Amino acid sequence: MATPGSLASTRRTERAFFGGMAALIAVTILFGFARTYYLRPLVAAPSPRLPTLTPLIHVHGLLFTGWIVLLVVQTCLIAARRADVHRRLGIAGAALAVPMIGVGTLTALQGVVRGVSPGGIEPRRFLAMPLFALLVFGVLLFAGLRARRDAQSHKRLVLLATIALLPPALARWMIVYLGLPVPSVLAVSTLFVVPIVVWDWKTLGQLHPATLWGGMLVVASGPLRLAIAFTPAWLAFADWAVGFVK
Repeated sequence: MATPGSLASTRRTERAFFGGMAALIAVTILFGFARTYYLRPLVAAPSPRLPTLTPLIHVHGLLFTGWIVLLVVQTCLIAARRADVHRRLGIAGAALAVPMIGVGTLTALQGVVRGVSPGGIEPRRFLAMPLFALLVFGVLLFAGLRARRDAQSHKRLVLLATIALLPPALARWMIVYLGLPVPSVLAVSTLFVVPIVVWDWKTLGQLHPATLWGGMLVVASGPLRLAIAFTPAWLAFADWAVGFVK
C-alpha cells in the first residue's frame, strides 16, 4: 500500500521527469536554430546557407519560441504546485497554437518560393517535413486540450505534440552540417518518444493510452512523409499549395 510519503516522492519524480523533457526539447530547439536564427547576429559573415530573414520568419520564430517557453513555464508551474495559474496559461497556449499552425504553414510555403531547404533538398519535397510536423502537432494538441481534465493523458499528449515539431530543428544541423540523410532526422526525432515509453513502463507497468496512440502517430508520421514526399502526387500538391503564396 502506498504511503503519503511514497506518493509525494512519486509526484516529485513525475514533475522532474516531465520538466526535464520540456527542458530537453527547449535545448534541442535552441541548438537546432542557433546558427540560422537565435545566434545569427554572431555569425561573422553571410553565407548561402543562411538565407535572408523576412518579417514572416521573425513572426514564426516568435510564435514557436513562445510555445517552447510556455511549455517550460507550464511544467515549472506544476512543479511549484500552481495548477491554478497553469490552467489559466493553458488558455493562452490554446490560443497561441492557432496562429502557430497558420504562420508555420505560410512560412513553409514561402520557403519553397524562396528555394530554401536544408542540404539542398528539392524544396517541394522538403515541404513535407514542416507540414507533417504541423499536422501531427495540431492533432495531438487538440487531443491534449480535450483531455485537459485527465492530467496524465493531457501532459503526455502536449509533450508528444511538441516533439512532433522537432524535425525541422534537427534538420538544420543533421542535414546541413553533418550531411546526414532526411531519414536519420526523423529517426532521431522519434527517439524523444522513448523516454516517455520507459517512464510509463517504469511507473505504470504498461504504456499509457496517450503514449501508445500519440507515440504511434509521431513515429508513423516519419516514414509516411518520406513515402509521400517523393511521389508525383505530392509534387502536384506542393505546386498547388505554393501557388497561393506566389
